[in-house]
Amino acid sequence: MSKKFKKFLKISIPLFLGIFLVWYSLQSSTAQERSSLWKSIVDANKFWIAVSFVLGTLSHLSRAYRWKFMLEPMGYTTRLPNRFMAVMVAYLANFGIPRSGEVLRAATLTTYEKVPFEKGFGTIISERVADLLILMLIIGVALILQTDDLLGYLHDQNIKPMNTLLIFLGLVGLGVLGLTVIKRSNWGPFKKIKKLAKGLLEGMRSILNMRQKWAFIAHTIFIWSMYLCMFFVIKLSVPETADATPGTILAAFVVGSFAVSATNGGIGVYPLAVGGILMFFGIESHAAEALGWISWATQTAVVLLFGGLSFILLPLFNNRK
Repeated sequence: MSKKFKKFLKISIPLFLGIFLVWYSLQSSTAQERSSLWKSIVDANKFWIAVSFVLGTLSHLSRAYRWKFMLEPMGYTTRLPNRFMAVMVAYLANFGIPRSGEVLRAATLTTYEKVPFEKGFGTIISERVADLLILMLIIGVALILQTDDLLGYLHDQNIKPMNTLLIFLGLVGLGVLGLTVIKRSNWGPFKKIKKLAKGLLEGMRSILNMRQKWAFIAHTIFIWSMYLCMFFVIKLSVPETADATPGTILAAFVVGSFAVSATNGGIGVYPLAVGGILMFFGIESHAAEALGWISWATQTAVVLLFGGLSFILLPLFNNRK
């Protein structure tokens, strides 16, 4: 199988899956249900959508600002506009090839700020670990608020969290084993991998050497607060979901957080996942699905606008400098 064909599959399969899910969702609903869904989307309160858009932008800006706290311990002083544009082109890249954005983000900083790729990528891994801890905390709160309902939903969907945890632990174990073998080997290719790994580890350890740890923690909390706020605010745009309980919205947020990485930018999967869990908690189908689509469209609009502008402005901004 050629490299070009593999690349094509990586891009096309998640995209086609998302498009298929959109088509299947529309085809499996009645004409009246589709009409109600479209009406709910069109009649949504635009003010709250705009507020959600602004909150999403602030979260991305804070992520770009937070990045400097991890780069400074390694001796790199970078400019906020470049960090912000690197973050946004990374999110935009994920619409093409899922999870490719982190690589492009590190490469962008290498190109325009001369930060070695492996070190920049290491900082991104570390910040993802910090984000994962916050997400786990949010999941814990959601489980406490909606334990019985969430467990029932997972059972109905045949989702087994314990299996996911075991797979994750197994992958971590394999990773540790692989690194041990590479470390003890003197084989030529492994020496190159060790050099790359050394840079990655230096980038990852930067989180431990930060002088402004509290500022990093404050920005991390702010980022996730904005994520939550933009989701809670968007529920006010649809009258039928405006009175949904915090536990219900939090459960939908958690499900959406996992669904967004399933396809290119979460297309198809995110709206269906959010709508599905809202329906599980008793919200009418057209309103639940409308909220899923509005939330996804708002987040996507932020990425398309600032990601697209960043692709254009990055070379212009740095040529001027």
